[in-house]
Amino acid sequence: MTGTPQPVPPEPPEPAGTPWPGVSVVMPVRNEERHLRTAVAQVLSQDYPGRLELVVAVAPSRDRTQQIAEELVAEDARVRLVENPAGIAPTGLNAAIRATTYEVVVRVDGHGILSPGYIRRAVELLAETGADNVGGVMAAEGEPGFEEAAARAYVSPIGLGGARFHSGGEAGEVDSVYLGVFRRETLERLGGFDDTFVRAQDWELNHRIRQAGGTVWFSPELRVTYHPRSRLSDLVRQFYLTGKWRRAIGRTHPGTFNYRYLAPPLAVLGCGLGLVLGLAGLVAGLPWLLLGFVLPVGYLLAVLAASLVEGRGMSLRGRAWLPVVVATMHMTWGAGFLVSPRSLGRRTPQPTKV
Repeated sequence: MTGTPQPVPPEPPEPAGTPWPGVSVVMPVRNEERHLRTAVAQVLSQDYPGRLELVVAVAPSRDRTQQIAEELVAEDARVRLVENPAGIAPTGLNAAIRATTYEVVVRVDGHGILSPGYIRRAVELLAETGADNVGGVMAAEGEPGFEEAAARAYVSPIGLGGARFHSGGEAGEVDSVYLGVFRRETLERLGGFDDTFVRAQDWELNHRIRQAGGTVWFSPELRVTYHPRSRLSDLVRQFYLTGKWRRAIGRTHPGTFNYRYLAPPLAVLGCGLGLVLGLAGLVAGLPWLLLGFVLPVGYLLAVLAASLVEGRGMSLRGRAWLPVVVATMHMTWGAGFLVSPRSLGRRTPQPTKV
């Protein structure tokens, strides 16, 4: 991004009796036939006293997502569709935002289920805190077995549970939040989502908000039920791509990594090196090289031990899947981070109307 946008003073809370601002809900979807109806229904059933519209950005899908979305439009005049031929979340979000006009923009995903009162409380928090974006807890839930294990890994310290929006915590300023409820003026001033970033575009936008002098606010009062991937192959792809794109964001915004981001690639390097040394020792008949196996074996034992602790209260199938899921998240995210090509990073967009 060229130049640093000047900080904009936060708006004061709206006085009593002022009409509630209009809310535009934007939802990028692809292959979401399983959860789309529930996600949309939960948006439309919000007890928000102001104007509300929902724009669904539909990407090319291999299931009935397009058909279901068209049915939802026919059932409720507040729902509209826009096409997202590029098929990625940031282009869909920007297309949906361009199709709306209300003062507050709420992001929802096709597999995210808003809690009752979510929108109303989020709008109140925007006024109370003066924040540019507010968000809450990503409450991961899944069916017993693989989904259950993935959901637990999302909120656990051994998986993704480092940020407050994964594990909960006190309200306050944070680096990023899950999804987000934005002031439209902030999105327009910063150019919306950067469609360079196929993954982690929400983190990148929140970073630009903070760099411009704005505030990103977390509140545990806001909860969104998140349904994780239901197949191991999908989880592998998700985390591999996330690792690649998170490193690209680090190139674009130097100094934004912390130790948690470096742990998975270090685990991949350590396990890989240990495995190579151990195998070389077997082939060459050099017993001292067999010590290399300590690294991958030690990592696996640590994951198993941590999974036994974190898996308490889960179903038997879920507990069996948990170490597999955790190791998959670590290894694929780390591998993606390590092989991320420099061509993935570029400068972020100029401030312009989204």
